[in-house]
Amino acid sequence: MCADQYQWLQQVISEKGNTQDALIPVLLAVQHKYNYLPADVIDEICRQTHITHADIMEVATFYDQFRLTPAGKHTIKVCIGTACHVKGSAQVFESFKHDLNISEDEDTDFEKLFTVEKVACLGCCMMAVAVQIDDVIYGWVKPGKTQNVINDFLASQKDKGVDKQYDRLDAPAEVRICLCSSCQAAGAEKVYSEIKRCAAKHKIIVKPMDVGCTGMSFQAPFLQVIDSKQNIFNYAQVDEEVVSSILFHHFKPHSFDRIFDSLIGSQSDPVWRYRVESIDMKQPWHTLQKRITTEHCGEVSPYDINAYMDRKGFEGLKRALTLSPEKIIDEVSFSGLRGRGGAGFPTAAKWFATAQSYGDHKYVVCNADEGDPGAFMDRMLLESFPFRIIEGMAVAARAIGADKGFVFVRAEYPLAILRLRHAVKMCEQSGILGENILDSSFNFSITIMEGAGAFVCGEETALIAAMQGQRGVPKRRPPYPSEKGYKGHPTLINNVETFASIPWIFINGAKAYSRIGADRNSGTKTFALAGKIERGGLVEVPLGTKLRTIIEDIGGGVANGRKLKAVQIGGPSGGCLPEELLGLSVDYEALASVGSMMGSGGLVVLDEHDCMVDIARYFLTFTVAESCGKCTFCRIGLQRMLDILNRICSGRGVKDDLNQLEILANDIKQGSLCGLGRTAPNPVLSTLKYFYREYEEHLQGRCPAGKCQDLFSFQMNQNCIGCMICSRSCPVQAIAFDPWNQAQIDQEKCIRCGVCRTNCPENAIEVAP
Repeated sequence: MCADQYQWLQQVISEKGNTQDALIPVLLAVQHKYNYLPADVIDEICRQTHITHADIMEVATFYDQFRLTPAGKHTIKVCIGTACHVKGSAQVFESFKHDLNISEDEDTDFEKLFTVEKVACLGCCMMAVAVQIDDVIYGWVKPGKTQNVINDFLASQKDKGVDKQYDRLDAPAEVRICLCSSCQAAGAEKVYSEIKRCAAKHKIIVKPMDVGCTGMSFQAPFLQVIDSKQNIFNYAQVDEEVVSSILFHHFKPHSFDRIFDSLIGSQSDPVWRYRVESIDMKQPWHTLQKRITTEHCGEVSPYDINAYMDRKGFEGLKRALTLSPEKIIDEVSFSGLRGRGGAGFPTAAKWFATAQSYGDHKYVVCNADEGDPGAFMDRMLLESFPFRIIEGMAVAARAIGADKGFVFVRAEYPLAILRLRHAVKMCEQSGILGENILDSSFNFSITIMEGAGAFVCGEETALIAAMQGQRGVPKRRPPYPSEKGYKGHPTLINNVETFASIPWIFINGAKAYSRIGADRNSGTKTFALAGKIERGGLVEVPLGTKLRTIIEDIGGGVANGRKLKAVQIGGPSGGCLPEELLGLSVDYEALASVGSMMGSGGLVVLDEHDCMVDIARYFLTFTVAESCGKCTFCRIGLQRMLDILNRICSGRGVKDDLNQLEILANDIKQGSLCGLGRTAPNPVLSTLKYFYREYEEHLQGRCPAGKCQDLFSFQMNQNCIGCMICSRSCPVQAIAFDPWNQAQIDQEKCIRCGVCRTNCPENAIEVAP
């Protein structure tokens, strides 16, 4: 290790600490700098801290964020979350490896420029397939188009450092656009830069604003123009090429007319498209939602504390500071709020238990380790409404007598971490956090902690272990964290959405909140609406809303005119519900009655081209990889179930396999320690219950949906005209370029991604058993 590296590490340790609870932050800093954990750096950490080599390796080999072998300069992370899986993430992953000439048993190209890896979920499910290269996110990536993504990323690196700043804070007009991770994946960053460039170049007096997300991912990038008279104009799916047209239309109309008149008057021209207001904001997407945790979406910058205050921000905290801790808990109890992270445990009961526990110190922890594939609610709330979450945590701290709080965020959410840290700093400067908050005697501070990539850390005791620099292994309860949590002190843990609900309750009153929703299911719930849906994004509806209302009315139904086959709700802990259950009320008890659960709120729509046996196998693959290994039933039982599903999907299954799956599933549910093991069999049990016939067809060597690659192939029929569109789009060159002759598919090379079939204009490619 050279002198500069030594000094850098010394500085990191001085900032993070030299004890066990600082281990993960230190390793994350090393991983970020080198893209892996070099052996000599690990040795130096041992010398400069009180942490042993065994402790370091125990943690480094447990968490997904860490690797011990060298990696490329840039890392390509291909999301394999549920929505991305059903849209072909496996084929996208292979396409990247093909374009970079990476062999099957390697993950890094020869030049050591790119490392390609799979990641459980990037939280951009409605942009499936989502890909992140370093800190740049791409959405709707398809096999055969991955080289374009690589080229765009390399070009963006050349543009780094180019000054595109333009700020007119005094301008009477505004142009609003969201720059959350999802909108950036759709290209919003480029649109925002073009707004600044165009305004500066043409001396347009307008204030560009980065605002919280509207949740309308299907319309991203979504741009709003608010003119000097406060008229609002909405533009959907904007790209940088039409920005100048929009700005000229509103702020330099005479110049715009001259530009427009000189163009060909084709309605396909982008200027024509944006010449008039483009979308109606009175559609069911808006009218059927109830905004509480996402209130004022699209209006307020996540960086602007004053804008938050102008909309009653921190008024809930001010009211709570006038109440006794007992009265605060009573208010939460009367509201009927239940925890939004899982099975819906009453929030007030958890607060009361923590308040009653004795301890020299008490802590409040926001569980933002959102790891469910197919879920992105917490990420969007963290990125768009960080002040609301901080306010909810402060109210909770007042109620239980805590003076210290933590937000534990998964490291895969770098933008959320950045915005949270900025929000905490703004709150400290404004007297919202720190000592004598808002001129009271209440003291409370918040620290942001990064997770390191283990799904099991969503469980409370595993999360606490990670906070203390240990492997995220759940512990038997009792004692509960409310009695003995972080560093042995009483600790209150709620998830992001739970804390985000608190300010509304204390501003509008518990009675008003309890009137929203259904019996024993008060308030609203956010859902990550993704998959084969026409209008995907973040929706917030009253609990008790029918599943059909969310999917058909708000979401617009299944995309591309296809038929709905199932709805996967609750992530790996939930189940797959068939079309006939769309009349079900979305509440905790109703979902449990049909073998599913609310979970954190992932909701993935599947159509007739999805295989339910493959979906069950996908979730088992995920939970097997994420099991901490502590429980025998979970560690071995889930692997045994996965072996059976792999056999069925390859056409080698036997009738008794279905009985064995059911027996194993029930044993695992009863014999596992934490929620991961107890709920992991749910996707299998629900598909067996509602799609048993599909399992039987697999036992006969058929996959009706054409998803299980061992059970079908693509064949060319007589419709082929030799246009070679299939050859040009094939990501693995399985179709030779032979113009005007009937194309032939090399079955040895074919990865069955379906790109050729999708692109064929003559329907010349069909699925053959």
